[in-house]
Amino acid sequence: MVGIMSRDVGLPKGWATIAIGELGRWFGGGTPSKANEKFWQDGSIPWISPKDMKVLRVTDSEDHITPLALEETNIGVFPAGTVLFVVRSGILARTFPVAISEVPATMNQDLKGIALSEGIAAAYLAYCMIGRENDVLKRCSKHGTTVASIDTNALHSYEIHLAPSPEQNRIVAKLEELFSDLDAGVAALKRAKANLKRYRAAVLKAAVEGKLTEQWRAENPPKEPAAKLLERILKERRKKWEQDQLAAYEANGKQPPKNWRDKYQEPIGLDTADLPKLPEGWCWASVDQILTYLRNGYFQSPSKCGTGTPILRINAVRPMRVDLSECRFLDEFKGPVQDYYIENGDLLFTRYNGSVDMLGVAGMVRGCTENVLHPDKLIRVKLAIPQPLSAFVEIAANAGLSRKHMVGRARTTAGQTGISGTDIRQMPIPLAPLREQSIVVNEVSERLSEIEAAQQAIIKSLKRSARLRQSILKQAFAGKLVPQDLADEPASVLLQRIRSAAVGSDTIKNSRKSAGTIRRRTAATKEAKSLTNEVS
Repeated sequence: MVGIMSRDVGLPKGWATIAIGELGRWFGGGTPSKANEKFWQDGSIPWISPKDMKVLRVTDSEDHITPLALEETNIGVFPAGTVLFVVRSGILARTFPVAISEVPATMNQDLKGIALSEGIAAAYLAYCMIGRENDVLKRCSKHGTTVASIDTNALHSYEIHLAPSPEQNRIVAKLEELFSDLDAGVAALKRAKANLKRYRAAVLKAAVEGKLTEQWRAENPPKEPAAKLLERILKERRKKWEQDQLAAYEANGKQPPKNWRDKYQEPIGLDTADLPKLPEGWCWASVDQILTYLRNGYFQSPSKCGTGTPILRINAVRPMRVDLSECRFLDEFKGPVQDYYIENGDLLFTRYNGSVDMLGVAGMVRGCTENVLHPDKLIRVKLAIPQPLSAFVEIAANAGLSRKHMVGRARTTAGQTGISGTDIRQMPIPLAPLREQSIVVNEVSERLSEIEAAQQAIIKSLKRSARLRQSILKQAFAGKLVPQDLADEPASVLLQRIRSAAVGSDTIKNSRKSAGTIRRRTAATKEAKSLTNEVS
């Protein structure tokens, strides 16, 4: 008792310190054989896994098992009100999911649960552990495991400050009152964020359909329609090819052979029969018609050192953006690299990505002031004429029919989803007259800047909400959120009852150990039948 009292020094009056392992009966889980359909088909018993632990109170699960699965395995049913913890999952590297099962259920092997003794409020323990999330991960995480895991012995030994039972209920009631208002505000912020995402998509769509500049176009008829612009671009494309060929011959000390110009490959054109009608003065073009250069990036993997020549990560490229700070480094080269340095105005496309939403998206290089390489998983494109064409194509490539084309070309090879340079060459681009391209680019830039500012404000508000939530939890479990009542039974008295009951339970268990397996099976079957009736 002296040790217990020493741990309670500094706590609010009537509070006590206890390891959560002492608070009730613990449950583990398991996974019935997936090969046995009778364990899963038409299952009615909730089987909770980490994917169901996204809310505080779990009322059902995505997967269900049958009573037969309980009867023929060691998986048991835990009662409603059990507090659940994720103890094995990749998400434990950043968060510690805690939930309360509102129904009797089963769980998989990645969870542990505790059915609390009388006098312990499930929500009190859940909120307490949520408030201590970082400390739990620091003290209880296993080290050296392939998948992030919690050491269950450490979790059982983890100590919390326990308030008297009535105060627990007052704390939970106040928390839920405050969090109800906070959750409503967070939900509103998330809706606003989603609306901004939809507005952004609408801006890009309007830009490539000509609706964004409809009034301007009516007041400013084009001096050079897009069809004429395309003819000029095609001439520039061929001129650039000829210049490159002559430079190559000269570099090798050779004279151009007879009919060398006949080697020029005409660009891939478009069949516009099935393409949507464009505004007056616009025309369709393929990316191949307007480019002079397309190439995959440098093949060498980055060095492990943090110095050298920067080489972009694949996630440096996002729709309408190239983040030059997202890079690693090469300290030596296995071949020529000069052709792999990016330049301002280059378009970079993602060649591979685990998410189709990020596959084949384009960003234009801006603000590049040093030698930076692009890797093999990015494709670099240079266009035949300078700005605003690159900025306009950057918009078009991420919206409308152009983006739809790229998504439709995604294919999986050797476990990786990717697109090819040919897919980019064949991408249809709605080409506007050059002057109108400048107006489109400026208008989109202005609106996206406003959207970005609004998004950053929402992100800051969400972070403030998260900090406020943690501050409220800290006050709650320091005894500062609700008033205390000196008439409440001290938590130390409650703990004595819990420990006395645990000792009696252990004595009964030891006296019946020889029949344990049979009784567990029988109990599991009865619980399954009871649960089935309760669920139905």
